Amino acid sequence: MGKMTIVIDDDLEEEFRRLVALKYGTRKGVLGAAISEAIKTWIRKTKKELENAE
Repeated sequence: MGKMTIVIDDDLEEEFRRLVALKYGTRKGVLGAAISEAIKTWIRKTKKELENAE
């Protein structure tokens, strides 16, 4: 399992954490699951954009 250390805007972090808690609750591991979901969504979107640009 990979590990990343990132720096993001404080407002973005606060809103993300708030929405994760609303959707998944505050159980251990939900933040990592939501980050993984967000990255997967970004990857799918970017792949489609790159395919359409060819």
